[in-house]
Amino acid sequence: MTEINIGREKKNFEWFNEPSHWELIDNSIKAESDEMTDFWQRTQYGFRNDNGHLCYTLLQGNFVMSVDVDFFPINQYDQAGLMVRISPSCWLKTSIEYEGERPAKLGAVVTNSGYSDWSTQDIAPDTRSFRIRIVRTGPDYTVSVWEDDWRQIRLARLLEDDGMKPVMVGPYLCSPRGDGYRAVFSNLALDNT
Repeated sequence: MTEINIGREKKNFEWFNEPSHWELIDNSIKAESDEMTDFWQRTQYGFRNDNGHLCYTLLQGNFVMSVDVDFFPINQYDQAGLMVRISPSCWLKTSIEYEGERPAKLGAVVTNSGYSDWSTQDIAPDTRSFRIRIVRTGPDYTVSVWEDDWRQIRLARLLEDDGMKPVMVGPYLCSPRGDGYRAVFSNLALDNT
């Protein structure tokens, strides 16, 4: 368990699938993803992976969580961002996914009933930092990215969420192809609305 300052408050965070290499420096999480890690369920590709790295705290009720992410990709599909997890069959993740020389993918994956969907939009392949936010309002989640102001990229419902149960939420990263991907999560902010 790791204690992280979020504004004036300290919260306990722990790892779901702890990576081999990570550290907390100056209230920033620096982590390197293990190879062949991902969060994905069934859709189109048929496979199921539930071994990505999530540094989470348990939150109940409505909240707003945001984080700045600096990342250093190596392999296609390297990704880092924020995640909300209820169970292996119900969760949401939002990140930038590296696609090599092609445009990277800013997007969100919503998984309900054990099936993942993926909404994306292209961004410059040389992007190496961003700020992302998730807002929980009952069982509904709004995902936004900072671009001189918050810009919504997704609104979704998690079907196993009754709006009150505790959910796992925090920074995540994974490397579906190879190892060596590094990410730094800083300025983690939380507001219980």
